[in-house]
Amino acid sequence: MGEVTITSTRTGREIEAEPSRVEAIDEEEIDEKISMAPANVSMVLSESTGIQVQQTSATSNTQSVRIQGLDGRYTQILKDGFPAFGGFSGSLSVLEIPPLDLKQVEVIKGPAATLFGGDAIAGVVNFVSKNPEEKPVTTLIFNQTSALGTDFSIFNSRKFKRFGYTMLGSANYQKAYDVDNDDFTELPKTKAFAFSPKLLFYIDKKTTLTVGNSTSYQNRKGGDTFVLKSRADGFHQYFEQNKSYRNVTIFNLNHDFEDGGRLLVKQSLAFFNRELTTQNYAFKGRQFNSFTDISYSRLFGKHAFVFGGSAVHDQFREKTQTTTFAPRNESHTTIGTFIQDTVDLTNKFSLDTGFRLDHATNYGTFALPRVSVLYKFSDHLTTRVGFGLGYKTPTMFTEEAETLLFRDVFPVGNTLKAERSKGGTFDINYRNSIGEKFSYSVNQMFFYTEITDPIILRPDINNIYRFNNAASPVISKGFETNGRLGYGIAKLFIGYTFTYAKAGYLTGDRFLTLLPKHKVNSSVVFEKPGNFKLGVEFYYGSRQTLDDRSKTRSLGEVGLFGEKTFGKFGFFINAENLTDVRQSRYGLVVFPPHQNPTFAELYTHTEGRVINGGVKIRY
Repeated sequence: MGEVTITSTRTGREIEAEPSRVEAIDEEEIDEKISMAPANVSMVLSESTGIQVQQTSATSNTQSVRIQGLDGRYTQILKDGFPAFGGFSGSLSVLEIPPLDLKQVEVIKGPAATLFGGDAIAGVVNFVSKNPEEKPVTTLIFNQTSALGTDFSIFNSRKFKRFGYTMLGSANYQKAYDVDNDDFTELPKTKAFAFSPKLLFYIDKKTTLTVGNSTSYQNRKGGDTFVLKSRADGFHQYFEQNKSYRNVTIFNLNHDFEDGGRLLVKQSLAFFNRELTTQNYAFKGRQFNSFTDISYSRLFGKHAFVFGGSAVHDQFREKTQTTTFAPRNESHTTIGTFIQDTVDLTNKFSLDTGFRLDHATNYGTFALPRVSVLYKFSDHLTTRVGFGLGYKTPTMFTEEAETLLFRDVFPVGNTLKAERSKGGTFDINYRNSIGEKFSYSVNQMFFYTEITDPIILRPDINNIYRFNNAASPVISKGFETNGRLGYGIAKLFIGYTFTYAKAGYLTGDRFLTLLPKHKVNSSVVFEKPGNFKLGVEFYYGSRQTLDDRSKTRSLGEVGLFGEKTFGKFGFFINAENLTDVRQSRYGLVVFPPHQNPTFAELYTHTEGRVINGGVKIRY
């Protein structure tokens, strides 16, 4: 892992020398997950320790990303450091990011607001895309699934003397899929495409200008299969449709000075439009996000300083006409400054300290200190400790509101207090090898996060859902254990997560809902690079708590995958969830009346076993 360079912490250090705890999913593992799900990045995250991709709709399959048990709204999703995937667009974000152009994925767990401002209470996921190289690269993927899905993606890049480019294109078509024959879809009928060109101008040896644009469109329609086949009648009426359009334009200027300093200027403009409709309800709106970040970094002796400022403006405008209340518009503007110092005090002891001061319109000023320590006992044994503060300003766009399709959800207004957090992580890592063939590593990490004034959504006597600050905090604590063994062409990975997350405002045992206390993810892979790859995966999740305080059953599943390479061609097959774990096997997911149903809380797969296969072409 010494060759992995981290960008999310702004220092550009190798991962083994970084005081802050950062996990990196490398290009090899991403390539493996692409064979399982080429259309979006959900598979890249869902099988990682301590991360849970939570489905929020039974029919349209919208999803959010939870880290260490906390709701998805506390996770900041970035693409190359740009935060264009929150708010109204959050539940569709991981479904709209194709993985084929990714170089690595960097995950920071725990409070990271000092680096990224609000929305980073639980952590940060930064998808880092590839830059062009001297040798031209082209990769094509065609994939077909047993669940009636078809995917096609293409990536092309090349670097010239003064100019370089990358280009990503993808298309996905999913037929309506009803595995349990109850007339309701487990996977919606979907038409989607994405196109992302990026241009790099090498103005001189010390200056690079990057300009990029990403456009994506999705039309996801689920619900009663008779409606989707244009055979609606008095009994078959229900559908849920999500039409979304997203366009993100980025500007990135990197200039190195003669004295060793570096100036980095980043600007993004993101437009998102979404229409969410059912047979008797509609919620439509558009979102605009502007992000500006200017930083300067320089070495001073043993110290690496980074300081700068940022401005974020996020605006949502509802286009729905309703008589219940006025349009639920939101506007958030935050201006902040930050400073960070990373210093190698000795060859064993490194310290990373940071401070951020944010001012958010209507919610005041937030002081956000952060400290991380790395100590190397030896070349094989290291430990890290980190602590920081965080905050999140109120927004209507939560998982609870998404599940309700925002129906009868009252706007947040300006009377709520911002949520605040404190927390940190401690981990110890040991790695070693015996001879040239056998290597192993063990990482033990403990985490703690406390959120005060958490915002909750509850119905009033008129069944209008209103947001309030709860008097009791949300506390999530636990630990993650990761082990890796390698011998020759064989690799074994085992991950275990223990999460003990409670909220004082809940009744009964007060455990957070839809969260397994115990979670295991593991895989065995046999790989000969450039020839073949075979693997077996096993996943287990313990019982989860539902809203009524009842418990689900514990669940385990098995997957198989394989890939064979013949020169430029690679053929792959993947059998996901061979044990056919799906919620409809253990109880009702859709409750009557058929014409206007309600849906169960989703705690596991709805689509069940899925087999996919295809071809990769690289040249």
